[in-house]
Amino acid sequence: MKYSVITKLNALRKRCKEVEILLRKPEVIFDQVSFRTLSKEYVRLFEITCHFKNWKQTKENIRIAKYLLQDPEMKGIAQEEICISNLRLEQIENQLRTLLLPEGKDDKRGCFLEIRAATGGNEAALFANNLFRMYSRYFESKGWKTEVINISYGERGGFKEVIIKVAHKGAYGLLKFESGGHRVQRIPETESQGRVHSSTCTVAVTPEMQKVELLKINPGDLRVDTFRSSGAGGQHVNTTDSAIRVTHLPTGLVAECQDERSQHKNRAKALEVLGSRLRAAEVRKRQQEESTTRRNLLGSGDRSDRIRTYNFPQGRITDHRVNLTLYKLNEIIDGKLDILIQPLIQKYQSDQLVLLCKNL
Repeated sequence: MKYSVITKLNALRKRCKEVEILLRKPEVIFDQVSFRTLSKEYVRLFEITCHFKNWKQTKENIRIAKYLLQDPEMKGIAQEEICISNLRLEQIENQLRTLLLPEGKDDKRGCFLEIRAATGGNEAALFANNLFRMYSRYFESKGWKTEVINISYGERGGFKEVIIKVAHKGAYGLLKFESGGHRVQRIPETESQGRVHSSTCTVAVTPEMQKVELLKINPGDLRVDTFRSSGAGGQHVNTTDSAIRVTHLPTGLVAECQDERSQHKNRAKALEVLGSRLRAAEVRKRQQEESTTRRNLLGSGDRSDRIRTYNFPQGRITDHRVNLTLYKLNEIIDGKLDILIQPLIQKYQSDQLVLLCKNL
């Protein structure tokens, strides 16, 4: 492990002791905000400190074992101890590097997941329905609470647009790499000659905003329009102007909600979506102003980025960012998304570790 990393770990160990002392002081105990902030910091520092202590003890074990190599009677035992300790040392170092990674500011938040039909007309709308089903199954398998905020139906089935609110804490950290273009290759039902067509849907994942943060939006910057909800037909179509469209005039960003029969509820949901989109726009702007090495290491997350291809005739799915190809399309479409999400997170962490080691 590099000397700079060890120096950083020693500084964090010292800080851990300082925070532990602070948490015992009455003025901190009775200040809920300070106590909560310091408690979270202490939990993280304590875990790092424990691993660092194990690392130093393992290094000491290796040193002693190497010394015992000089003793013919202890040589075999010492060699075995060195082998085991080196493996343990490597594991601890990997754990420490991961713990040192800066946690994403929004990773602990819930999120909004937006699916839109892009190129491909009716086939794109049908694929949007497949993606909606895939993500819904994934959320169900995790036991996450979700809510459909807005749906716009396709002319021949499927969705032009669907927005889902995922209230589970940490959902954004798991799903943020789903943003981008999702391409499907398959034979449409209307194709008489059996030719494979390509269509595209876009997915955007934005962090959920707290109510306190939503208050920062200037009401004077908003235009609120009401209109009659449209749906798949039947009793679910509203006969009153309860649907809401909110436009943020300075940016031109628009959010709609027609899921509820109450104007008040639809307005509140539309504002949540709008706040999330405004936050995402600010992040993208900041990333563009920063150095390219500080940008998202797996891609910008723009909807124009093609991140994944779903090939139905071959049962193949390919994630282009990590060059991962799996012949498990049916399983993934059925909601088993972790086999795609985990490699993305591991690649992202690996790239961040490279940057961390360069900067330390």
